[in-house]
Amino acid sequence: MSEAGGGPGCGFPVPQRAPWSLVAATAALCLVSATSVWTAGAAPMSREEKQKLGNQVLEMFDHAYGNYMEHAYPADELMPLTCRGRVRGQEPSRGDVDDALGKFSLTLIDSLDTLVVLNKTKEFEDAVRKVLRDVNLDNDVVVSVFETNIRVLGGLLGGHSLAIMLKEKGEYMQWYNDELLQMAKQLGYKLLPAFNTTSGLPYPRINLKFGIRKPEARTGTETDTCTACAGTLILEFAALSRFTGATIFEEYARKALDFLWEKRQRSSNLVGVTINIHTGDWVRKDSGVGAGIDSYYEYLLKAYVLLGDDSFLERFNTHYDAIMRYISQPPLLLDVHIHKPMLNARTWMDALLAFFPGLQVLKGDIRPAIETHEMLYQVIKKHNFLPEAFTTDFRVHWAQHPLRPEFAESTYFLYKATGDPYYLEVGKTLIENLNKYARVPCGFAAMKDVRTGSHEDRLTSETFEKVLKHYRMDSFFLAEMFKYLYLLFADKEDIIFDIEDYIFTTEAHLLPLWLSTTNQSMSKKNTTSEYTELDDSNFDWTCPNTQILFPNDPLYAQSIREPLKNVVDKSCPRGIIRVEESFRSGAKPPLRARDFMATNPEHLEILKKMGVSLIHLKDGRVQLVQHAIQAASSIDAEDGLRFMQEMIELSSQQQKEQQLPPRAVQIVSHPFFGRVVLTAGPAQFGLDLSKHKETRGFVASSKPYNGCSELTNPEAVMGKIALIQRGQCMFAEKARNIQNAGAIGGIVIDDNEGSSSDTAPLFQMAGDGKDTDDIKIPMLFLFSKEGSIILDAIREYEEVEVLLSDKAKDRDPEMENEEQPSSENDSQNQSAEQMTSISQEIDLIDQESLEETSLNSHPESLSPADTDNAASVSPSEQNSNPAENHETTSLDGECTDLDNQLQEQSETEEDSSPNVSWGKKVQPIDSILADWNEDIEAFEMMEKDEL
Repeated sequence: MSEAGGGPGCGFPVPQRAPWSLVAATAALCLVSATSVWTAGAAPMSREEKQKLGNQVLEMFDHAYGNYMEHAYPADELMPLTCRGRVRGQEPSRGDVDDALGKFSLTLIDSLDTLVVLNKTKEFEDAVRKVLRDVNLDNDVVVSVFETNIRVLGGLLGGHSLAIMLKEKGEYMQWYNDELLQMAKQLGYKLLPAFNTTSGLPYPRINLKFGIRKPEARTGTETDTCTACAGTLILEFAALSRFTGATIFEEYARKALDFLWEKRQRSSNLVGVTINIHTGDWVRKDSGVGAGIDSYYEYLLKAYVLLGDDSFLERFNTHYDAIMRYISQPPLLLDVHIHKPMLNARTWMDALLAFFPGLQVLKGDIRPAIETHEMLYQVIKKHNFLPEAFTTDFRVHWAQHPLRPEFAESTYFLYKATGDPYYLEVGKTLIENLNKYARVPCGFAAMKDVRTGSHEDRLTSETFEKVLKHYRMDSFFLAEMFKYLYLLFADKEDIIFDIEDYIFTTEAHLLPLWLSTTNQSMSKKNTTSEYTELDDSNFDWTCPNTQILFPNDPLYAQSIREPLKNVVDKSCPRGIIRVEESFRSGAKPPLRARDFMATNPEHLEILKKMGVSLIHLKDGRVQLVQHAIQAASSIDAEDGLRFMQEMIELSSQQQKEQQLPPRAVQIVSHPFFGRVVLTAGPAQFGLDLSKHKETRGFVASSKPYNGCSELTNPEAVMGKIALIQRGQCMFAEKARNIQNAGAIGGIVIDDNEGSSSDTAPLFQMAGDGKDTDDIKIPMLFLFSKEGSIILDAIREYEEVEVLLSDKAKDRDPEMENEEQPSSENDSQNQSAEQMTSISQEIDLIDQESLEETSLNSHPESLSPADTDNAASVSPSEQNSNPAENHETTSLDGECTDLDNQLQEQSETEEDSSPNVSWGKKVQPIDSILADWNEDIEAFEMMEKDEL
């Protein structure tokens, strides 16, 4: 991440359409102002000691880079234990990890701009000549699109950026004529076939020589990719377009980002970990800021920095608000479910989230950055390195450590933002641990188990081959670790160019900020985005004032870190999830609204400390009032304000979840006459049945059944409701095809045999990332079990008429009177009654029971033990506007009503708590069981999760 945009602000406005050069200059001034805040609070490190540590970093880089060039080059990586190069196919396979290797001297390309940052310009010039002479990008090898983009394409572009800078200075690289850029362009064109999908999301892998799908390519059959894999392209691809004038690269990367944004879960504004590149369905629906998603968020913010496109900032702020509402549980960052964001998806964290405090610095949100960074540092102090994954009670979950640089990255940015010498000491610890535990004669070796920290048994004959698979020195170690550590201790005069003129990619490659005004042939607005005008209410256009971020207290950062000093101490209790239980100093992390219980005395005491009063009203509601002046300290008052805001958002979220009713497909033809009602999911496009009259018509199957191309039987669906199968293309594409054939509506039937709405949560069919205003017909989704009811009816009765509506209608008495009292009709009625027993979602018409069914009708934050005496809290009618709610929780003493937030799950508990406010309707047992089943599946998924 680039410090050009990081850190707290100076408190003056930035023009809304200012060129980024002005914004960057503003941010740089802000950083300079901020660095003086902390000098009075901690003993500064002397210039001599900083130079000594900087020189130590240079020596460590020489040790790693020199051994790679001597023992491994031109191989992709160095194997530091055996002092030889790793050549793909000649060593034991490491699975997906090997997809980064393409026989293109990966470590050398990844290290190019590091050589310049470390002032090794002669070595840089020699390295560029070697790349141009030796590297071949036309190898018959399948590589990761993501890794090749960030490491190789990014490395070539970073090398080109600094090569032209050196050439302009007049001493080095005078012979250079954009050769690295031409290689980058060649590689860019080799990656483009990966984007040949309906959605615009790239295939995860591609053959450098043969591309996609050809028999000799050995790839192109994948259906899934991670969100980060598809969303971490825009910086490199846009830079390639801006450097060369070839707009196609930026256009493809933008399309992929647009599609991911379109597919976000609309109620939570979160994205999942894995997505189907053809249909856009989320495959893994857990969401966090670590592996699989991390750099997607990073690139949204940095795309705004580099390209100046407001919509990227809008998207980032929308996601960031959701992250801080659901995922952030200071100091932890825990994965949640995108459809049920109040439910944690797992009880451990992965090491890749260590980048997030640095991103928060770039955002300007310093306090949570300090908290999470300090928690991670305490884990490192216990194990010497950050384990690949660790639990919420700080036990090792996955013990490996592949020399990841993300924590060093965040350390650097926190130091840039605060000037606090504490972070120099953190960097010193990292250097000492690397030299003591990871250094080997031929470089630095990744750790197989941070708990042992030893290499003593690595060369025994029994485990030799097994160990070699794990001990490695990845290219990112040279690309990132030494760059951030050197910059941490370097003064401005130690660097031969102005680092503020560049932004860091996720691989720490440097791209110049002047690209924002170069070759802007494409519109800077995302035409596929729903944002045509910028919604300024979602973020500020001013740098935050340092007097607000950092009160006149030089020990502010220390006061935030202090409660976390013993968070992973060996004597802390184990086997508990809540972090606050492991605090021994008496200081607690802020109480979160999701954890609050009105009957918990400890929680009430915390509210009192935050200046929040709890008032029980006569009708059973609970009213929360905050008076900042009554808080124990300014920090407690801030925690109280955040708690009040979270409580409002929590209540609003739960109301949204309960306000999305299922749609209905009602069979109204003979012999059903409206008795059969199928629960259906709505679409985010087409005719909204909740606002318009229902659609009635006979059904007909489309040909092809998947509806992914022009229909071959338009006469069969003309004026009817078309049945189409899920899969092979986007929902919106199916809708357009049947609409063009003359259909008046569409029903998409799930292709997953046996699926049912009584075991799977309903969802809204999303668009395809494009403008869907052209779709005018209603579209509903049926799971396989419900869809088979209609298909069976067609086979038996041929003409089947259905009603698509937002809720079931009363039976048509005129049609029902047409029934003749014959044995044939009796038989048909009996058959219909048998069909109604097939699915739990098929009901005889009962208006109340349909209205009672909801997709999510209980808050996951309540456990069964909590519900007996839990107070009911919900927003009052006069505070239904979110903006107004925030006004009423300000520190001026205004109060906020939050009734019915904690809704109960069972009517049988009503008698045990007569003072609790209960809803008018009770959740049906089928819905409760469905929710339980979903939660059980979620927890089972936790056990199977892998990075």
